[in-house]
Amino acid sequence: MVHAFFIGRALASAVGEQIEHLVTDGLSNLGKFDAEQREHLRQFTEEVLARAEREEAEAMQDRPSAPASAAHTPQDLQATIDNLRAEIAQVRAALQQYRTSSN
Repeated sequence: MVHAFFIGRALASAVGEQIEHLVTDGLSNLGKFDAEQREHLRQFTEEVLARAEREEAEAMQDRPSAPASAAHTPQDLQATIDNLRAEIAQVRAALQQYRTSSN
C-alpha cells in the first residue's frame, strides 16, 4: 500500500513536470510565433509604404509641372470655379443656339 502511494506520487510529479515543460514550450513557441508575425507585418507595412512612395514619385514625374500660380489660395480656387462655371454657361448657350439653328 505504501509502495503504491509513492508510485502514484512519483507518477503525478513526473506528469506535472511533463505538463510544465509542454506548457512552457507551447507558450515559448506562441511568443516566438507572435514576434515573427509582428515582424512580418512590420516588414509588409514598410514594403507597402515604400511601394506607394515609389509609385507616387513616378506619378509626379509623369505629371506636367504645375505653373507657379498653382499654389492656390481659397480665393484662387473660388475664382477658378467661377471661371469654369462661366465657361460651362457659354458652352451651354452655344449648344442651345446650335440645336435651335439645326432644327
